[in-house]
Amino acid sequence: MQIPVAVTFRHMDANEAVNAWIERLVKSKLERVCDHINRCDVAIERPNKRTRSGSGFRVRLELTVAPGHDVVIRREPGEGSVRDDIYVVLQDAFEAARRRLQKLSEQQRGDVKSHPEQVAAGVVSRMFAEHGFLETTEGDEIYFHRNSVLGHDGFHTLRPGTLVAFDTEEGDKGPQATSVRIVDSRGMERVETPAIDAADIH
Repeated sequence: MQIPVAVTFRHMDANEAVNAWIERLVKSKLERVCDHINRCDVAIERPNKRTRSGSGFRVRLELTVAPGHDVVIRREPGEGSVRDDIYVVLQDAFEAARRRLQKLSEQQRGDVKSHPEQVAAGVVSRMFAEHGFLETTEGDEIYFHRNSVLGHDGFHTLRPGTLVAFDTEEGDKGPQATSVRIVDSRGMERVETPAIDAADIH
C-alpha cells in the first residue's frame, strides 16, 4: 500500500532530500509492519533558540491507524547528540513508530494474550490536561501521554482510580506507558473500535 504522507517544515526551508528520506523510511519502517495506516503526518521544526545539547531539531510524527488509533512520536531539540543531523533524528523517530506499530498490530491480531491477573496492571493515580500518571501493582508511578490511551476519546474517560492495562517503553526520563487500555471491574479489557473523526485528531 502507499501511505499518504504530509511533511511540514517550520522555521526552515523545505528540503527535497529530506522528503525523499521520509518516503524511504515510510516504506522501510512502517509499510512492512502495518498495512492499515491511513495517514502519516511529519512536522519538522528548527527552533530559533539553539540548545546546548541535543540535535536542535523538533520532530513530530503522527500516524492514523485503522480502525481508530493514533500513534504519535516526538523528538525534542534537547534529545540525542549535537552531532545528530535531521536524517538521524528522523530515523530514530520512525524506528520508535515501527516498534509502536508492531505492538499495536500484535494486539489487533490477538497475538498478545492477556490473563485477568495481567490485565489489571495498574490504576490511574493523577490526571492533567495532556498527560497523567499510573500506579502499578508494585507501587511505581509511570507517566503516560493522552495520545497513548486507546479508544475513541479514551483519555477523557479516565479518572483517578480507573483500572488500566498498558505496555511500557523506555523514555528520556525513564519508563512511560504506551497503549493504555481501560479495563472493567472484572479485569476484562474494554474493546472500542469506532471510526475516526478528523476533528478528533490533534
